[in-house]
Amino acid sequence: MKVTQIIRSNSVRKRVVIMAAISLAIVGCVPSVLQRVHAEAVHATTAAAITWQPSCAALDPGAASNQQCGTLQVPLDYKNPSGRKITVAVSKIPAADPSHRRGVLLINPGGPGGAGIDMPTQFATLMSQNVLNQYDLIGFDPRGVGQSTPVTCGLTAEQGEQALVPLTQNNNFNDTANFMKMVADKCAAASGDLLPYITTNNTARDMDQIRQGLGAQKISYFAYSYGTYLGSVYTSLFPQQSDRFVLDSNVDANWVWRQQFRSWKLADYDRFPDFAKYLAANDATYHLGSTEGQINAKFFQLIDKLRQHPVYVPILHATLNDTMFREISFSVLYNDANFPLGGQIWQTADGQTPATALDKNAVQTLRSLPKPSLASVPVDNGAASALAVVCDDAAWSRSPAQYQQELTVDKLLFPKFGELGSNIWPCAYWHNQPQEPLVPINANGPTNILMIQNKRDPATPYIGALETRVLFLNRARMVSVEQGGHAAAYLAANQCATDAANNYLASGVLPVFDTTCAAQTAQTFAPASPARQHAIDKLRQLVR
Repeated sequence: MKVTQIIRSNSVRKRVVIMAAISLAIVGCVPSVLQRVHAEAVHATTAAAITWQPSCAALDPGAASNQQCGTLQVPLDYKNPSGRKITVAVSKIPAADPSHRRGVLLINPGGPGGAGIDMPTQFATLMSQNVLNQYDLIGFDPRGVGQSTPVTCGLTAEQGEQALVPLTQNNNFNDTANFMKMVADKCAAASGDLLPYITTNNTARDMDQIRQGLGAQKISYFAYSYGTYLGSVYTSLFPQQSDRFVLDSNVDANWVWRQQFRSWKLADYDRFPDFAKYLAANDATYHLGSTEGQINAKFFQLIDKLRQHPVYVPILHATLNDTMFREISFSVLYNDANFPLGGQIWQTADGQTPATALDKNAVQTLRSLPKPSLASVPVDNGAASALAVVCDDAAWSRSPAQYQQELTVDKLLFPKFGELGSNIWPCAYWHNQPQEPLVPINANGPTNILMIQNKRDPATPYIGALETRVLFLNRARMVSVEQGGHAAAYLAANQCATDAANNYLASGVLPVFDTTCAAQTAQTFAPASPARQHAIDKLRQLVR
């Protein structure tokens, strides 16, 4: 069925075509070699059994009492399935009503580099009862992450944070390039035997090993952000093993990965106005400006001020300079619930309040990767595993001059956030090339995908989600949400989006046409219970 048969109106059709054309102009033509998967080089593999532990304490200290934890051995290299094995950590909360059990629901928080072993505990308090009755909730740490065989680059936590969101070093491109080369060298030295195989394609194959290890014919799936791309790859590789898939905050499969990160610049105009309106409306509290124009001007004033006079933040053991301020301000845009803290950070940068007045835990969730909960996980694991995926999924340019040119253009056209994703990455100096092409995301398979997408998403822009929507054609339906932020369902962001996810997972009935959810404000939601609020806060730390 053609896409024109499944998208309701001419105006929507035109918007999809126009946006897709604009996006292709940005990205350029995808090399044809990346549209082929060498499936013949990947051998079919029979999964080993999952070894379940009597307690989750060793793998997930915060697990609910009914969550089970275990491990699975999978091939490091699926082209050599009898060779070296690595561990994948898995968790499970059984279906609440065995008499109505449908199957298994894998959950991924995003990333890459996001640990998911505690996802069943969080979603057991967030999903509707009719979903919990039907599914075993399955969490897992993707290969290279957390309690699975972890990778490291031998970096400090601060180095990892500055490498993954490539922050400018000393306001100088050459210093930044040298730092990124150092990171790439350290990654190769510390985990060069593992890194080439820490990829989305292999993680998708691991998911099928989990399916087999659970004795399931098919898997259902819910994921945010990077997890949407992982799910897209899985359901393209294994369409007949895919049951009900819900993908929230969608990565553009045509932008993996350089252009996806460069798309962060769109937050300059798509999402920042929401935060500016909030600050202006609350000028009596924040004293930063009473109009959007004044807030925009204040942003650049604070950037200039912090470039000249950084503010040391003792509770973070770090200095708030212009680049960190830019990153934190971008992170604030992920959820409206962050806006009050964002205002406080701006007040600190403005000299109105001391840095000691900031809440350490709240700020830490905005500016950094989730910290390992166990000593067995390297402190830079989140950054190292993420870099492995983004540098090994697809080839990056090895020309520093090209990165400098793209950075210059994006900073000029998108002065607030053009710098964040457009800088030079360690991938420019990575020691190995991808082991295989990207998996082409396509429409071959059942109609079983529900896409959910905020229209003003700063991290995975709406235009990119529309492109992936076109790739799926009649395999998918899309729920567009008329509001801003990253992640729509379950995070107290939009009840309509949450209902759409719950209803599809429970009933299997997709909307007849792509549809839209109206915007909601936080004031329209009833206060969450302590357990539910804890789960929401935990997810907000993980979803990226």
